[in-house]
Amino acid sequence: MSKLLDLMRKLGSDAALAAEYDKDPEAVMQRAGLADAERRAMAEKDYAAIKKLTGLTDGQFATNHSIKCYE
Repeated sequence: MSKLLDLMRKLGSDAALAAEYDKDPEAVMQRAGLADAERRAMAEKDYAAIKKLTGLTDGQFATNHSIKCYE
């Protein structure tokens, strides 16, 4: 699994991580080990680049908006 996809899934399921990302997204992305292109795609909310970098296609994963499933 790509590190980007793994981080995106964690952001949707871990409230503490999502809160940290809201405050300092660059630090969270660095710690997750994302490459420059992955960090840039997330920072710019570039849906096309995120799809390309994760290998996902439309309908597989919603990346253009946040879906959070915290307890």
